[in-house]
Amino acid sequence: MNKTDTPVTVIGLGLMGRALARAFLKAGHPTTVWNRTTSKAARLVAEGARLAPTVGDALAAGSPAIICVTDYQAMRELFGANEIGLDGMQLINLTSGNSPQAREAARWAEQRGARYLDGAIMAIPSAIGTDEAVILHSGPQSDFEVHKEALTSLGTVTYLGADHGLASLYDVAGLAMMWSVLNAWLQGTALLRTAGVDAATYAPFAQRIAAGVAEWLPGYAEQIDHGSFPAEVSALETDARAMEHLIEESEALAINAELPRLIKAMADRAIAAGHGGEQYPVLIEEFGKPGND
Repeated sequence: MNKTDTPVTVIGLGLMGRALARAFLKAGHPTTVWNRTTSKAARLVAEGARLAPTVGDALAAGSPAIICVTDYQAMRELFGANEIGLDGMQLINLTSGNSPQAREAARWAEQRGARYLDGAIMAIPSAIGTDEAVILHSGPQSDFEVHKEALTSLGTVTYLGADHGLASLYDVAGLAMMWSVLNAWLQGTALLRTAGVDAATYAPFAQRIAAGVAEWLPGYAEQIDHGSFPAEVSALETDARAMEHLIEESEALAINAELPRLIKAMADRAIAAGHGGEQYPVLIEEFGKPGND
């Protein structure tokens, strides 16, 4: 059960910020909000939120202060332009960005006397306040533990570690998974449409393939972590021949083959380096190298 008497402040009331504030209100937390465009707070105020007249007043109203603005630079400009004192404040930044930005933001906040947790929201606004919303946090564990009960109002919270950059790093790693799965599905959908198969017909089959591949991940992760890639299922050189089939089929049907060609190029480099007899996760060595762009 959350301690619903814990006051919270939400700074930034875009679609996600409003969802965060609404979840706190629904859980019973006294909630102060601030946004540059005050009209975005109207419905929240009607639901019981307090609108702070200035961002400084918002920060002074309660702890923790949840920040959900455009980016890290916007956060620094917002507080810096108003010469707001941050000494003793607990900032929990749920603004999207990358891990270097998160670490720099932590240094920036701590130099001004604030306590700082970084975070990443792995959910759409409508999921906030449900168990489906995964909220990642990184920074001092003691700060996370103090505010964990309040933060669970937003969804399923996970603490990743003391490195402030971890939440953002997990976030972009998740994006890599999301876009890769979607791109693979789109490639397959484009191929099947040439034979009159619509996307809705292909989608259940694709779901089964994606779920099956996901089952391989723990075993593949063990290979990566041990640096040993025995070909228990298929050797990379065998996979490369199948990649060639995908490229040929795409080109024959006048379907964009850029994505399968990219994957094949990485496999070819690994094979040339002597890894053709090893299993697919050996490609981690290619993914771990700087790009050629």
